[in-house]
Amino acid sequence: MKKIRKAVFPVAGLGTRFLPATKAVPKEMLTVVDKPVIEYAVEEARAAGIEHFVFVTGRNKGVIEDHFDIQVELQSTLKARGKTAELEALSASLPVAGTATFTRQQEPLGLGHAVWCARDIVGDEPFALLLPDMVMKGEPGCLAQMMEIYDAYGGNVLSLEACDPEHVSRYGIVGLGEPAGKGHRLTEMIEKPSVDAAPSNLFINGRYILQPEIMGLLARHERGAGNEIQLTDAMIKLAESQAFYGVKFNGKSFDCGNKVGFLEANVAFALDRSDIAAEFRDVVTALLAENGAG
Repeated sequence: MKKIRKAVFPVAGLGTRFLPATKAVPKEMLTVVDKPVIEYAVEEARAAGIEHFVFVTGRNKGVIEDHFDIQVELQSTLKARGKTAELEALSASLPVAGTATFTRQQEPLGLGHAVWCARDIVGDEPFALLLPDMVMKGEPGCLAQMMEIYDAYGGNVLSLEACDPEHVSRYGIVGLGEPAGKGHRLTEMIEKPSVDAAPSNLFINGRYILQPEIMGLLARHERGAGNEIQLTDAMIKLAESQAFYGVKFNGKSFDCGNKVGFLEANVAFALDRSDIAAEFRDVVTALLAENGAG
């Protein structure tokens, strides 16, 4: 059983739901409090033992690459001004030299296609896949919780979360089989099922550990829902020959791909910050009172 060393981050999306902000700023660089969304995913991966970070980018995403690079002028200024804490924070966010790779998804052909674009970098190794839109809050992190299942059982591992049963048609839904440690072996995966056809209300929440054989299936470029190359379709085929396990994430996820989820994440993470929580709570309380919700 090979160690999970690499993680793939699909960051080529246009972010149209956040226009006009994303006209010039990638949605992955929008900040939750004072940290870009993409940095939360990278920190989660690093804490889980990931050694190599693979970013699948698109046009106008160069600022993401710049963010994970040294900015000499900024660091020199911080050092000259004695801003040690800020300098240390910047240094801590940087991948070790040679451990970040950027490749292009030249056409918006779906998540499955974005993953396939990383095939030569991933090579013949199992890998983690983290969707940056989903910001996770939990200890240990979501990927670290998944690693426990992978280390014990191998195979493919998906992070799961419960949704309102009436909303199953929005997600990829799974069916649970026999227990496997803190998780379960999966019996089925269905992309956006009807309420009547859904085997549960557990959805795949944007974190995956996948075996390299998924790349061969994605290489067929078969189109699914939305005329896109769907990752779930390839996983369903892979499940015919390999085991899939699911683990319920012990924490809370925030869908920062939509405005309400993004705002919720900002509030939740701000209230968890010792340096601003008290003042921010007073501000939120006052605003709610002004709007008749206090």
